[in-house]
Amino acid sequence: MTLTNESPGAATPFAPPAEGELVVYRGLTLFDGTGGAQRPGVSIVVDGPVIRSVGDDADTAAAVAEGAEVVGLDGLFVTPGLVDAHQHLATPPDRPVAEAVLRRLVHSGVTAVRDMADDLRQVGDLARAARVGEIAAPDIHYAALMAGPGFFDDPRTHQVTRGAVPGHVPWMQAVTDTTDLPLAVAMARGTSARAIKVYADLDAPLVAAITAEAHRQGIPVWAHAAVFPATPGEVVAAGVDTVSHVTLLAHEAAEGPLTSYRDKPPVAHESLVTGEDARLDALFARMRGQGVVLDATAGMWVSDALAGDDPESAERARRQTELAVALTAQAHRAGVELATGTDYETPPGEPFPALYEELAFLVKRCAIPVRDVLRSATLVGARSAGTADLTGTVEPGRQADFAVFGRDPLADIDHLRTITLTVKRGRRFPREAYATPSPRETR
Repeated sequence: MTLTNESPGAATPFAPPAEGELVVYRGLTLFDGTGGAQRPGVSIVVDGPVIRSVGDDADTAAAVAEGAEVVGLDGLFVTPGLVDAHQHLATPPDRPVAEAVLRRLVHSGVTAVRDMADDLRQVGDLARAARVGEIAAPDIHYAALMAGPGFFDDPRTHQVTRGAVPGHVPWMQAVTDTTDLPLAVAMARGTSARAIKVYADLDAPLVAAITAEAHRQGIPVWAHAAVFPATPGEVVAAGVDTVSHVTLLAHEAAEGPLTSYRDKPPVAHESLVTGEDARLDALFARMRGQGVVLDATAGMWVSDALAGDDPESAERARRQTELAVALTAQAHRAGVELATGTDYETPPGEPFPALYEELAFLVKRCAIPVRDVLRSATLVGARSAGTADLTGTVEPGRQADFAVFGRDPLADIDHLRTITLTVKRGRRFPREAYATPSPRETR
């Protein structure tokens, strides 16, 4: 067998362009994600999958002289590619449905997602197919899960380990204080996972031990904000890199001890929804000091999937939404870095993904400035995925990942719905090329 470098062909219609293929995107207004002011009259010169230069329109003569293709974007607005920091693409595995979700995401300006533990046999192949260009999709960065043995009677763990035993596969491992952690982390890394996800039924010393071993082996830890019995404060103290689900942080103020994932004590709801609880202030200060990213999934409780169709479920969703608004706003005021995860998707017939709803929720319900929300959806999202050295901003030397809008999303977050073009690793995905899911992709 002869090993060769990958080359685009009929089987890889969405492959990144080769180095030396120059494209100049001219005339745009740029929000580059670095913290600077929005700039009009900008050109982005892309060389294959990488940004060569970003500057005034007048500064592109050299690239044009080299034979670059020129794409006029006069009157249009560019941001870095968006990141959905909390997706599940294979619980249960369904390849056509997953590909339809990914196709909609990439045609909506989303250039990367974090998959937060699934059947990694399928997710790994989806990530490969997205990377080499077999399918239209964002880049996929995924985690292997670790939890206590009691978690593995959850039906979802059986959906993602079919043909094997839940808790005894490299991508979904049951861990105790007798587990050989160096081997367990090495097995998880062998799935090509970008991170270890710490989920449930683990005490504080074990969360700390998993985190320390993962970091020793050079892989980050993405944790639920409360791991039961480990509290949010103990999870953060363990040194994890990101925590998910802002409403779980409420268990820092639980009215009883945390025991197990299925036996959650009540929380001090009336105190917490003021957004001024001192216990949360202390937790957020520690998160900021350690650089822990919060994947808030703030808007998930208003989604159709969780809103409920009976009075009891609807009331629970209302209270959880109220809590999410207060705690997310409090975290932002405290300077905690927020990533924009969803943990659900809009129905297949909807034209746009759940990420747009999450961004709108952060702006309209949590009163976070649009500029900060777009930074969360780009640079902070890249940090949450461990790719901030390559993506998250529009700068020379970075991966050519950006989104083009007909109207300014900084003026109104709903202008995300004017998406006209996504560029991912230099490959163009025009919105007009988006195909709605077929019946086979919606089952």
